[in-house]
Parts: sequence; structure tokens; C-alpha cells
Amino acid sequence: MAEQPANSAPPPAETPAAAPPATGGEGGTISKKAAKKAEAKAKKEAEKARRAAEQAAAAAASASAAQAEDLAKDNYGQETHETKLSADAMEINLKTLGDEHVGKKVELRAWLQNARMQGSKMAFVELREEGNWAIQGVVAASPEGTPVSRQMVKWVGAINPESFVVVEATVQKPLEPVKACRVSNYELHITKCFVHAAAPTVLGMTLAAANRPVANFSDEEVPVEQGVEKLSLASAGDATGIPAASMLTHLDNIVMHKRSAVQQAIADIRSEMKELYRSYLRSHGFKEFEPPCLIGAASEGGANVFRLPYFEKEAYLAQSPQFYKQIEIAGGRKRVFSVGPVFRAENSNTPRHMTEFTGLDMEMEIKKDYREVLDVLEGVLLHMFRNIKERCADEIALVRSVYPSEEFLLPEPGQEVRLTFAEGQKLLREEGPEEFRNVSDDEDMSTPQEKALGALIRKKYNTDFYVLDKFPESARPFYAKEDPTNRKVTNAYDLFMRGQEICSGGQRINDPVELEARIRTKGIDPASPGIKEYVDIFRQAGVPAHGGGGIGLDRVVAFYLNLPSIHLAAFFPRTPKRLLP
Repeated sequence: MAEQPANSAPPPAETPAAAPPATGGEGGTISKKAAKKAEAKAKKEAEKARRAAEQAAAAAASASAAQAEDLAKDNYGQETHETKLSADAMEINLKTLGDEHVGKKVELRAWLQNARMQGSKMAFVELREEGNWAIQGVVAASPEGTPVSRQMVKWVGAINPESFVVVEATVQKPLEPVKACRVSNYELHITKCFVHAAAPTVLGMTLAAANRPVANFSDEEVPVEQGVEKLSLASAGDATGIPAASMLTHLDNIVMHKRSAVQQAIADIRSEMKELYRSYLRSHGFKEFEPPCLIGAASEGGANVFRLPYFEKEAYLAQSPQFYKQIEIAGGRKRVFSVGPVFRAENSNTPRHMTEFTGLDMEMEIKKDYREVLDVLEGVLLHMFRNIKERCADEIALVRSVYPSEEFLLPEPGQEVRLTFAEGQKLLREEGPEEFRNVSDDEDMSTPQEKALGALIRKKYNTDFYVLDKFPESARPFYAKEDPTNRKVTNAYDLFMRGQEICSGGQRINDPVELEARIRTKGIDPASPGIKEYVDIFRQAGVPAHGGGGIGLDRVVAFYLNLPSIHLAAFFPRTPKRLLP
């Protein structure tokens, strides 16, 4: 065979030969059927080889693309000490974002509360600071050589919700307001995104569930740890369909509980209430002091006290700063107040009780009449209620969007409602529900009776805030001064919100002989530890007539907002069944 020229094309690949002539037996021809079968098999194998070659080529191309350099690789990922943001990026706060920031490069540190992909080249995220201050962020892949790649978009879209991130972006105005975010007239076009602290893939409670109302504990006897995991939409208060978590779930997932906008709004209202209390009393000549929490004897001679070992002795957690307020007055102060924890060892598992709460206490000299003290207590609470509406209007509206309630009604200035205890009981007997008409002037009211009276007063006087004065002697502690004209009652009072007591107070006995006699009538030994030291205070020097009161801050907040549980108004509620976190 002649050699093929070097520059000639190679011979074509052999193609499957045509089926040989059919033969029969040795040297004979095969059947046409067998020939067709062989031809079909050959074609099938050729097609299979072609497909395999195509798949191999596609896989190689994909691997090549995956290995291609990501030009945005330094603009996203886990935040490290090598992470760099632009030096000219301005740190912003979403509360103060304005038109002056449009077109500017900014830096924001926030929680990523939601992320969603829009195709393979774009992702939308919601970034949140404290409360419900959230803004939409846009991550869009750009042509090669620009800061955002497809890989970056895919990575940002996969960040776990509630991770804390740091972003660099340009502030722009969206085509339409972003209704899902509080900052609706601006959006961030993100060019850098780093995860500072990643959230787990699955949260114990989502932010959406944390922002829903907990079980509505309307019954006093329903244990606070009990709750339904899913409420009916009617009782839940909206139609989102998102299951409502129980109080137990909220407190077991305290971080997400506190991240909710509604809980942060409640906390802000609480803090502002406390500040209003302080500012009012300071403006009226009161000095703040700090009573101890650890004491050497059960205060007020009560049994509901926490005992604990104290070196070689036994100590107690203070049930009240009562004695220490009076020591301050005896020590030369004319007006004092305190803000601090109070402890009650009461095994009460209801939405109205806690074993630790914050007390707002005050004490002052009485010049002519014990009602001087009542004037101050009534004044400070009205100051708190009237000013909180303006200072926390947005927060109150947010809370009411989750926990709907009627407006808290206040009396007009100069028309404050003050009834004696006996007058309140008479009103209840004459106009109250049948089951509460058997009340006595000599016994304190039960919680249902208080609520029934509150409803009557709201209807009759158009107020949710009122005072009951001249409580019966049997319903007051040993240091309460009796009315000199009627020994069956005391110069003592309670202040109420929505038919529930939030403040007790009155005139104290400042004469040691009278005090000792009254202690005996209560069945307490004046020489017992703690009591003797208390009486001795009034023997050391002359102490002016004085009185005061104690306000439960947690109840004030909860009742003002009409929350289903007082525990929602506390930062870290303590109950007989809960000591954590």
C-alpha cells in the first residue's frame, strides 16, 4: 500500500459495516432480522458515547467556571481582622437616615432579619437595628470588574436570619416605598457584606412568633407557665396565621423574646416611666437614697420572706424598703425616694405576681395632714401617665397593635376621684354584680371585687385611675396610723389602675409608745429581732410625722398597656417556677 502524504487528511474513521449477506449454517447467509438487530445495537452504542462526551464537556466547563476568579471575593464572607470597609463610608443610624444621605456611601451594623433571592443575579435583605427600625437592602450582580458577583449574591441570599452583619452600601430611594420596612423611603444598595456573628440554621422561636401576642391570661388562677402554642386567630388579635408562642416558649428563648419590637417598646415605656417618676419627685424637693436588699430580720414581721445563709447567720431579702425610708426621715431628710428590687416569697403563680419586682418608693414629712402625701403620690402618677403619651406615642401604638386595649382614661385636672374605702364598698353593694355585693367595710377586697369596683368607677366617673382612702385597720400593717376620730380605719390608702391596686401608702406611727402598743395588737412581740431595732429608731431622737407609699413599676406598665401578663413588663421575670435566665 502506498504511503499517505504527510499533509494529507487522515483516513475517515471506519463506520459500522453493512450487515453481511445472510447465510445459513457454515458458509451460509444470516437472516435480515439479525442484521437489523446488530445495526440498531451499533447505533445505540454510538449515541451513548456521544452523550457521555457531551456530559464530560459540560462538567469540565462547569468546573472551569467554578474555578474562575471571583472578583468580589474580598467584599463578602465571615468578618475577620482582615475585613476592610472603605475609609470614606459614613456610619449611619436608621433612625436618623435622611435625604442628605442619598447617594452617599454608608456603613451599617445590624441584624439580617430576612433574605430572599430574586433570580440568580439579585437578592433582597431586611436589615434591622433596635426595635423595629428596618430597611431594605439590595444586592445585585454587576458586570465583571465591579464589586458584586453572582457568587456574592448567592452567598448573601443564604445568610441565616438573625445573623449580625456589617454592610457597606450606597443609600438610594426605591421606586416605591418599601411597606415591609419602617424605613420605607430609602434602601441600601449593598456592595460589601460580612457576617459578624452567624445565627443557627433553625431558631428556637422566630422573630415573627416573638412579635405575636402570647397566650391571653385573663383568669387569675391560670398558671403563668401554662400557655397554648397556637391561639385562635380571634384571641390572637390578627390574621397572620403565624402560631403564637406560649409564655414558657418566650422565656425559654429569651434572646428572640427580647429582640421583638413589641418587647423593646414595652421596655422603652418602662424606662421612661421610671425617669418620669424620678424627675417629678426631684422637682418637688425629694432626695434619692439606696436601701439594702440584704437585711438581718424579716421586714414588717411577715412570713413571705426569702431566707438565705449569711456567713454564720441567717439573712433575708427585703420585702420592702419601708423601714429604711423611715430611717432616712428620722435621719434628717424631709423628702426621700428610692427605686430598686423588692422580694416576696409568695407562691402565687398568676399573671399578676412575681417574686421579685421593682419598687418605686417615697417618704416625706407631714406638716398638717396625711393627705399631703396622697397629693404627691397622685401627682407623680398623673405626671407619668400624662407625659408617657407624648414621650412614647410610637411605642404605645406599636404595643397596642399587638395587644389591643382601650385608651387609659384619666380624670380632668381638679376632678381626681377619691373615695373612702367604705364609699367604694357601698358603690359595689348597690351597683356591682350580684356575686360581689356581700362586701364588708372591715375587710380588704379580693382581686375580682377590685376589678368589679374599677369597672363601676370607669362607668360612673370616666376614669381608670382613682384612690380609695381610709382603709380598715385590719387590712393595714402595724406601722399604719389609725384615724384618731375612728379607730376602725387608718390614715392609709391605695391607688388603682383599671380596677387593680398599684400603690399602697399612708401615714406612719412616729411615736414609739403608740407604735409598740399597735405592734402588740397585731400579735407581734415588740422585742422580736428586727421589730425592736425598728421601734428603737423612734427612741433615738424626735421623728416628725411622716408618710409615704410604694408603687409597683411592673404593674404600672402592665396595667397602663393592659397587657395579659405582668411578666411582659419585666426585663427578667421571676416566679416560683422560674429563676432562669
